[in-house]
Amino acid sequence: MPELKRLDAGHAPAVLAFELANRAYFAASISDRGDDFFDQFTDLYNALLAEQEAGIRACYVLVAEDGSVLGRFNLFDIEDHTAVLGYRVAQHVAGRGVATATVRELCRLAAAQHGLRTLRAATTSQNTASQKVLTKAGFVPVGPADPEHIGGKPGTWYQRDLVPQP
Repeated sequence: MPELKRLDAGHAPAVLAFELANRAYFAASISDRGDDFFDQFTDLYNALLAEQEAGIRACYVLVAEDGSVLGRFNLFDIEDHTAVLGYRVAQHVAGRGVATATVRELCRLAAAQHGLRTLRAATTSQNTASQKVLTKAGFVPVGPADPEHIGGKPGTWYQRDLVPQP
């Protein structure tokens, strides 16, 4: 059974393998990370862990029983009980409800462990799979996303309130 785990230094090799194995798949629907990402992976990974330690980011990986990474799920720009959600799942598990179930679990963790009240996520207009994941996980469209935020493509912001507002 896959398990959602808080990202730590020990996950680095599996995360790199996940990113490399799915690079072309991800590039078909979101911006490619570029060669620099892979060339500088160790430094970028360490910076990510430092941001997590500072409380401005919370990163999770969905880990298979064999230790491989099936998906990455991140909360970033954490401020004023709000965060932006970003996620990606491996091609071989896409379309099987993995992303939806994990986003739902991350919403629970966001409220319970991080004190968040609202999550936002942006997706391109062409990424219908991500739109379905967000909608099934309780997010609603709230307006256009800045193309600079999502790889220069038109898209939409989605939002989910995690706790009732007073």
